[in-house]
Amino acid sequence: MQMAFQLSLSSSFLPSPLPTTTTTTRMTVTQSPRRLIYISSSTNSSSSTTVNSSKKKHWKVGEYPGLTHTSNPKFSTNKKRTPIKNIKKKLDRKSNANAWVNTVTEALSDAIDKKQWLRALQVFEMLKVQPFYHPKEGTYMKLLVLLGRSGQPGQASQLFDEMLQTGLEPTAELYTALLAACCRSNLIDKAYEVLEQMKSLPLCQPDVYTYSILIKACADAFRFELVDSLYDEMAERLITPNTVTQNTVLSGYGKAGKYEEMEKILSKMLESTTSEPDVWTMNTIIGLFGNVGQIETMEKWYEKFRNFGIEPETRTFNILIGAYGKKRMYDKMSSVMEYMRRLSFPWTTSTYNNVIEAFSDAGDAKHMEYTFEQMRAEGIKADTKTLCCLIRGFANAGLFHKVISMVQLAGRLEIPENTSFFNAVIYACSRADDLMEMERVFKRMKDRSCQPDSTTYSVMMDAYRKEGMSDKVYDLEQEMQRMNGGKVSKGYDDIETEANDDVSKEVLVMV
Repeated sequence: MQMAFQLSLSSSFLPSPLPTTTTTTRMTVTQSPRRLIYISSSTNSSSSTTVNSSKKKHWKVGEYPGLTHTSNPKFSTNKKRTPIKNIKKKLDRKSNANAWVNTVTEALSDAIDKKQWLRALQVFEMLKVQPFYHPKEGTYMKLLVLLGRSGQPGQASQLFDEMLQTGLEPTAELYTALLAACCRSNLIDKAYEVLEQMKSLPLCQPDVYTYSILIKACADAFRFELVDSLYDEMAERLITPNTVTQNTVLSGYGKAGKYEEMEKILSKMLESTTSEPDVWTMNTIIGLFGNVGQIETMEKWYEKFRNFGIEPETRTFNILIGAYGKKRMYDKMSSVMEYMRRLSFPWTTSTYNNVIEAFSDAGDAKHMEYTFEQMRAEGIKADTKTLCCLIRGFANAGLFHKVISMVQLAGRLEIPENTSFFNAVIYACSRADDLMEMERVFKRMKDRSCQPDSTTYSVMMDAYRKEGMSDKVYDLEQEMQRMNGGKVSKGYDDIETEANDDVSKEVLVMV
């Protein structure tokens, strides 16, 4: 069976051989036009999956959920002709060439919009060999940002070098995009090299956004001594930290549990005229406490920011929904969604993702699937996180045949295969106790140039430990140490982004 993903799992991967006992959350769903309200009782939901001791195979040999054959666009070029002196034929040929380049540039834009970095580079290479195509700064900028978000710092560096070889003058913005690509993959030393290159070029001097990106990477890695040195360097160069800079440090201190330092920075922001707290500050603070399950503290800070005169936005409400969902506080989750409707805030992909994720973690396949159907009915586009939550949710519920359906659906929807996607499929394999299939997906992940992160190794090592395969665990530990000097980045593609993919300096920092 060959679809968007090459699978034939439906014949051998059925739910009947796997006895499951799933107690779903008792909920009442009230639906009105364009409304989806979840009203919870106090009953907690749980699910358990029991795998037969015979270790029944769920995938056939040679087949695995990570395999897909995405068809690359085929563009036909005019065959080489002998020289033509007829003017009309020459003009027609030039017109055809212009039509060809317009089609391919549209394909390039489409690949960038769909975050298909490999396809985007392939199309870009086709364009560069044409004598009539001259890539501009904006094209390189978009590709560098795409490669950074896709965890491809090596490709970003290569593209940047090729750009310099073409004679295109670099700018501070292009260097900043390259630095951001390194930071998103936790290559801090490489990012510092880019910073030094910028400082050596008079027309490419780093600005506040360049430093903010590097400060964010250092703060996320808990290297606060580097954060302090970067602040000192900014002061020497007369660069004043702005709200974006302070927000990134706030986030770093919060993730490290240094709440006193976090409150000190927030106090400075309240007294400052150049870095006053904004809605991003609110989102950062409430997101930090929401992620660790401190709901009361999150709600107190929400009220404080409202008293400061800061109004919430769609992302703010999505953070609240996600926090309540993780604690299975469905009543409050429903209230926030209703409040969004009353204030005419649209439900976005992130809104639905947070609801789907809540049911996914609980193994509540029924309500998870219903939410996804409602999402599609309203015309909200699913993204990688949507499919990841669905795959993990069905795996938690023991419905492995539906895992296969979601993998196939991801192929039809052309969902980008990133690290998070492969992690979800590897998790499903581990839940099914199919280690051979898990290894095939892991190999496919590497073949697709998706760098494994700490979640990848953690899931696989847990699966091996469960089977007493200490030699496999040791091999993975050694592999982790070889990657990035023992530092494996995590979750660059797990960061929630709204529909706006505007390539602005502030977006480069905050996402």
